[in-house]
Amino acid sequence: MAAKEDQDELAESLNDLFTSVSTMVKSELQGSTNHLDLLEKMNLRVAEEYKGFGDVASGLSIFVEQLKSKSGSFEVYAKQIDVIEQQVTEFEAVISVLDRYVSMLESKVQSVYQNPSPS
Repeated sequence: MAAKEDQDELAESLNDLFTSVSTMVKSELQGSTNHLDLLEKMNLRVAEEYKGFGDVASGLSIFVEQLKSKSGSFEVYAKQIDVIEQQVTEFEAVISVLDRYVSMLESKVQSVYQNPSPS
């Protein structure tokens, strides 16, 4: 009978061991499942946030294209302004030459009136 009691005790110990190992494996699996659930929630949250960024980027892209089309029409005016600016610079140079010439003529006229020559 002692052998049967030893076998019963051994069977009970093995049963306890397998139950403990089973509980440990279930806990490990539950921990892994919890980690995966957390990762899934984090991924969904990040995807939702980046979706908003995608919408913003798409809006910005459209805005940039609109600005490009508007700036293209302004470029014609900018070129015209550059041409006008060049013409103004040339006119200023001509006016400067004319101003010196007029000053010289004024000097000559004043000298003639101040020193009239006998005729």
